[in-house]
Amino acid sequence: QVELVESGGGSVQSGGSLRLSCAASGGAFSIKRMGWYRQGPGKERELVATISTGGNIKIADSVKDRFIIFRDNAKNTVYLQMNNLKPEDTAVYYCNADLKYQIYNVDYGDEYHYWGQGTQVTVSS
Repeated sequence: QVELVESGGGSVQSGGSLRLSCAASGGAFSIKRMGWYRQGPGKERELVATISTGGNIKIADSVKDRFIIFRDNAKNTVYLQMNNLKPEDTAVYYCNADLKYQIYNVDYGDEYHYWGQGTQVTVSS
């Protein structure tokens, strides 16, 4: 069973920065896409940014000039550098990974989708 372990959340004043990280572990697998979603108070979960193994990035318009997503494929870890944070960025941030399990380094079966437990980011004005 794959586990996603998130770290780096916290509280910061408006204009500050935080870096989130998420590491995947547990078995033999190949991550196809990995990234971050968030859910603010009273809001639905929304895409923040994801990145594929090949470096293709999907990122929300609301953060694209302030947040940077990058990953270390060898460590199965994705990072979200958040700069110039705003109060509206306050949310629980969830790591997501789309992956396939492997046997002898070959993909097999369906693609699975995993979520982390979430990490709180609070931005005060």
